Amino acid sequence: MASLSFKNLTITYGSQDIIRDLSLEINDGEFLVLLGPSGCGKSTLLNATAGLTDVKSGEVWIGDRNVTWEEPRDRNIAMVFQSYALYPRMTVRQNMSLGLELAKVARKEIAARVAEAAATLQITDLLDRRPEQLSGGQRQRVAIGRALVRHANVYLFDEPLSNLDAQLRNELRLEIKRLHKQLGTTMIYVTHDQIEALTLADRIAVMKDQVIQQIGTPAEIYHRPANLFVAGFVGSPKMNFLSGRFTQSGGHAAFACGSRLISLENYAFQQMPQENQPLILGIRPEMLLSRPGTDGCLPNLTVELIEPMGADTLAWCRGEDFTLAFRSHEAQPDEVITLWFESRSVAVFDRQSGHRL
Repeated sequence: MASLSFKNLTITYGSQDIIRDLSLEINDGEFLVLLGPSGCGKSTLLNATAGLTDVKSGEVWIGDRNVTWEEPRDRNIAMVFQSYALYPRMTVRQNMSLGLELAKVARKEIAARVAEAAATLQITDLLDRRPEQLSGGQRQRVAIGRALVRHANVYLFDEPLSNLDAQLRNELRLEIKRLHKQLGTTMIYVTHDQIEALTLADRIAVMKDQVIQQIGTPAEIYHRPANLFVAGFVGSPKMNFLSGRFTQSGGHAAFACGSRLISLENYAFQQMPQENQPLILGIRPEMLLSRPGTDGCLPNLTVELIEPMGADTLAWCRGEDFTLAFRSHEAQPDEVITLWFESRSVAVFDRQSGHRL
């Protein structure tokens, strides 16, 4: 096991910066998820860790070793790819053992490692099959097993579940989480799927436009997003956003949205807005309740649509110039309702900068 550090890392393709002056510390044994949309730089950062991408400036450290210019084979890392990258003419056993054979590991040790990894991933009965005889989920287990046998200091996962159907993604997500708990090894996992990030990570680094927007635990990222991008990208259904301005009402902070005045009396501002400063108010759907008892209130909303989602039901309602989603099994189309929320649980953003206040 080992910690991992990126120090002022910059990576370019041609004249374009793919990663700009990025610094990040990953603790020994931590499961860190790099989360962001396509093109944000998350896979490039993973490739730089593996030594598959050249660095323009800055450093990559694994433990107490500066590996910035070391060859991939010398870094003691293992990588799991989205495409599985299995050799079609080799059996599962041969695919899992090939890297160890090239590293001149003793045959007896190779056999023991393959057997151990296969047992961990429950693929022992597949060892003599070829990839064409396996399902997508089985192929990905083999790809993970090929990484496990290396006994690496750091494991890298590049969107390993994106080719699988929803049920298989759920199953393998749990297996990867269980695997990390069992091994306690440093893992970096790249994904654009916020559900994977929230369920797997010890910490999440949310990226956009080659820059880390926020680093924190899943709870911190979800409940205290640092800016509008993080708030909108993380969460399904996404956070509701209302546009308005800051004001004072009866000596207390308030949010003016059209003709509505919403109390922010119990909201803990990091930076107090100025009078009439344009703001965005963010409210998670599960924070909106149809019964009174909290300090925030949104009256005279008309229910437009109901989305049954099995154990959950999502209702959409309209105000003067905004639409809100909330969770409810009782709401009916065309019903006029009042929604309540705790102002301490919302998020307030500066409309111009997008930063949380």
